Amino acid sequence: MQLPQLQILRELGALGSVTAVAEALRVTPSAVSQQLAALQRGVRAPLTRKQGRTLVLTPAGEALAEAGAAALDAMAAARSAVDEFEAAEGGIVTISGFLSAAQALFGPLIRALGSGPDVPAIRFTDEDVAQSDFPALTARYDLVLAHRMEHSPPWPKTGIRVLTLAAEPLDVALSPEHPLAQRASLRPADVVGERWVTSRAGYSPDDVLRTISAITNRPADIVHRINDYGVAASVIATGDVIGVLPRYTSPGTDAVVRRPLQYVSTNRMIDVLARPENLRRRSVRLVSDALRTVMADLTG
Repeated sequence: MQLPQLQILRELGALGSVTAVAEALRVTPSAVSQQLAALQRGVRAPLTRKQGRTLVLTPAGEALAEAGAAALDAMAAARSAVDEFEAAEGGIVTISGFLSAAQALFGPLIRALGSGPDVPAIRFTDEDVAQSDFPALTARYDLVLAHRMEHSPPWPKTGIRVLTLAAEPLDVALSPEHPLAQRASLRPADVVGERWVTSRAGYSPDDVLRTISAITNRPADIVHRINDYGVAASVIATGDVIGVLPRYTSPGTDAVVRRPLQYVSTNRMIDVLARPENLRRRSVRLVSDALRTVMADLTG
């Protein structure tokens, strides 16, 4: 039983296919299958089983994967002891961010970190996925900027650390000429009968709109589905539709006004997800601390 085999088993549980594991670890699918077979020969209980076209973990496989995660964390702790001794503040740190967070935080993060030989080298990627898909991104990036609605299921408790950056309200967005723009706040009954632009299903604005419909027991008139908040804001500015925009991370514009929505939980949590072994690295911690500072400046 070797650490690389345990890592592959854990990734299989997180990603759900040999191909995805191979891509995340930058090896061939054949190499992944060989390592899984070698691991299986060392234990009696089956570790995996076929489920349709995918390979999933059995209960025994899940138990071993969890223990393997602890072993990987312990090995990372040993490496971290050396890194701390050598004060390795530099190095490459990879970060993925959903689009609105990337637009709001990536630039200020570079400025906050500054430059120099002891400053981590940041590598950014934008990954705008549904809430359920964020945890799997920790297999590919050191830090993952993720979002979920405050009332939605929490992130997995095993194998992932969660650093909360902010609770961001989602506000109703309207053209300044819209009659409802004269009010300081709005209720679900005020807005449910309007024409809407919202996101695709599985994303925060659609979640808020579904809640509005459920509370009022009325269907929403959805005209457009647009995930990019800048594009959505430009459509809202025409006055033809209203929408839902994040208070801090969506682009600011005088062509749109925002009004808080009463009686509905509209907060979305902006979190950093990371593997425990990655947070052992000093450079990763420096970047995560800088992200907290940047977000605090943004939210005021």
